[in-house]
Amino acid sequence: MKKYLLIVSLSLFATTTLVAQTVDNAVTKENTNTQMDSLNPWTIELLVGQSKGTHPFNEGYYSSVPEKFFGGFEFNSYDLGVRYMFSPKYGLKLDAGFDKMHNQSNNSLPFEMLQYRLGLQGVVNAKRLFGMEEISKRWGLLLHIGAQVALRTSKTETPVGALVSQQTGDSEWDGGLIYGFSPQYRITNTFALMADVSLLSNYRQHMNWDGSRSDVKNNLSGQMVSLSLGLAVSLGKKNFHGDWGVIVDQNKAKADDLAKRIGEIEADMTDSDKDGVPDYLDTQSNSIAGVAVDTKGKMIDMNKNNVPDELETYINSIIQEGNNSTVINNGSSVENNNDVIKNLINDGYKAAYFEFNVDKPTNLSSEGIGFVLYYLRANPNSNVEMTGHADVLGSTKYNLALAKRRAEAIKKVLIKSGIKPSRIKIASSGIDNSVDKNSKEARRLVRKVTFKVD
Repeated sequence: MKKYLLIVSLSLFATTTLVAQTVDNAVTKENTNTQMDSLNPWTIELLVGQSKGTHPFNEGYYSSVPEKFFGGFEFNSYDLGVRYMFSPKYGLKLDAGFDKMHNQSNNSLPFEMLQYRLGLQGVVNAKRLFGMEEISKRWGLLLHIGAQVALRTSKTETPVGALVSQQTGDSEWDGGLIYGFSPQYRITNTFALMADVSLLSNYRQHMNWDGSRSDVKNNLSGQMVSLSLGLAVSLGKKNFHGDWGVIVDQNKAKADDLAKRIGEIEADMTDSDKDGVPDYLDTQSNSIAGVAVDTKGKMIDMNKNNVPDELETYINSIIQEGNNSTVINNGSSVENNNDVIKNLINDGYKAAYFEFNVDKPTNLSSEGIGFVLYYLRANPNSNVEMTGHADVLGSTKYNLALAKRRAEAIKKVLIKSGIKPSRIKIASSGIDNSVDKNSKEARRLVRKVTFKVD
């Protein structure tokens, strides 16, 4: 009963696999054809090796030599196969074989059995099935399973006094399953060495491997194992063996190309300076946040004085307030507007601020940086010294480096805005512990870069 369940299970498996592959090929016919255009689908397999019947044998008969490794070895099996791969992973093989089995041990009664077989098998390229093309390099592995029919003819002479029916020339047709695996090693572009291990199972065998027959009512099951070596020759116009040809999944390639294009679009749509103009259209990618820009991302400067109009108006209003409120001993207003801006900068009213453990300034820092930029452009002979600060969280060594990185970040902004590096000095004060370390809002005030202009 178990044998019949095995037959049914294997048959259902083979049928399901073939149907699924047929449907898959129908759905992706264009893609498969494109893949197969780069391969040689035909392969000739030539194999020679040893085959041994494992059971049934009549009493007194056996083929192996117990004292030898693998029970002894001799070349008694020959096989010729033609394989066609109708997709990179799946194919069919038609093969014909000849086996000549006899007793290798002198302790066995003499027998000789000739077997001619024909099989049709489904083949799976396991290397591609499991996605191991890049790992396996020159190595390959084929799995195969299918049906076979065989004509077996006994050449065994009936021993004197035998109690079994055994006649020279007695023959019968058998049938069953054949399955196994075939490791491969590619030698050249079109030739590969291959080995094959197969198990043949007959399910209507009435003749033992020694040639004796059982009662016709008995339906013997027979098994044979074979081990062979040989060559696999790829046939076709392509100059590379079909089992190793590199396959590019067209659907995957299209998906990868689409993902790449989407990534490029996302990169193009990035707005680094947050001015509402994507980087790929932005001719001034370091514009000050909150300052009006044109369609090309350039800060609007109608009077062409290299200071954005919106920032210039704001600074002028600050200057005016300073003139109205700043009084010298004689009651006259400050005469030099630069002094107002310089005082605002040097007294710490204008600074660049940072989030916790970050060396990129916040958007609100644009105003303070703009004031420094305005002053340096209006005073070409002036220099600026920038000092980085950090809050009390973290080690002294780490915060000293973080504060310096913050100053360097502002230096890069000024350089990109046209200020020469020689006019800029940077320093790090490290930790600023002048505020309550338990206050989140207070710590935010000391994560900054301050400026000193001359």
